[in-house]
Amino acid sequence: MRILAALTRKFNFGYFGGGETVISPQTFTSGIDKITFLGDTKTTLSATLTTARGYLAGMANYGIAGYFGGGYDGTSTYDNIDKITFPGDTKTTLSAVLTTTRSSLAGMANSGVAGYFGGGSGGGVFISGIDKITFPADTKTTLAATLTDARSSLAGMANSGVAGYFGGGVDATTTTNRIDKITFPADTKTTLGATLSSTRWILGAMADSGVAGYFGGGVSSGVFQSGIDKITFPGDTKTTLAATLSTARRGLAGMANSGTAGYFGGGRDTGGNISGIDKITFPADTKTTLSATLTSARERLAGMADSQ
Repeated sequence: MRILAALTRKFNFGYFGGGETVISPQTFTSGIDKITFLGDTKTTLSATLTTARGYLAGMANYGIAGYFGGGYDGTSTYDNIDKITFPGDTKTTLSAVLTTTRSSLAGMANSGVAGYFGGGSGGGVFISGIDKITFPADTKTTLAATLTDARSSLAGMANSGVAGYFGGGVDATTTTNRIDKITFPADTKTTLGATLSSTRWILGAMADSGVAGYFGGGVSSGVFQSGIDKITFPGDTKTTLAATLSTARRGLAGMANSGTAGYFGGGRDTGGNISGIDKITFPADTKTTLSATLTSARERLAGMADSQ
């Protein structure tokens, strides 16, 4: 039985939740798609987000639960956090909420310890604050450290046990190529000397924890991007992959099966919303595209994974 349980845990899963399915009139989904990493097959959870929304963020505590926080439904922004408990994939909503209602935020997690939601915008105001959800009680505190500048449409990823990273985004005047680093467990903020290849926003991110993190896609100077930048741990040096996304796109989401592969799903390219999922296989960083697709073409979705 112990061997069977170990094998079962090895077959990790990724999740893509929410998103904007139609731009005009704005239409959103509450659905959550699940990718079984063994075989890269897709199923759709019976559990859904509390409300149909996009512009949200995701993060996860390996073996325990994943979280989707914040977002926007075309009318309202949200401060609530939905929790998907593994392995049953049941949904509850935390009593703890984000410090402010916000959309276009980013998430990352120090698995086993805490998850973080940073940046975003709400009520016409850009946000620099970072909220921390401490596991397993799911209590919320707000870090003394903040992003270098208040910004939204950024992306987050983490080297669990070491540090989390928030990259790219847009503030009141400009897009940025900056990457801020939150070092665990003190939650101090520094800014990397390395930067993204271009200033960009509405991008996605994921990480091969212990090895490297990846920032992909987005919009730079009004142009959709297909490039993927790699931040190699622990030196935090930046390179750009030879492999690129299948199409240049914005509003995609990332999640990863650490040690095996990372995934970028959904988004919007010049032809419209996308249901496809690109896979970056570690350590060679080669790109393939899954035969499985999201239940609906969507952008401004969020990703998280039940993986170390």
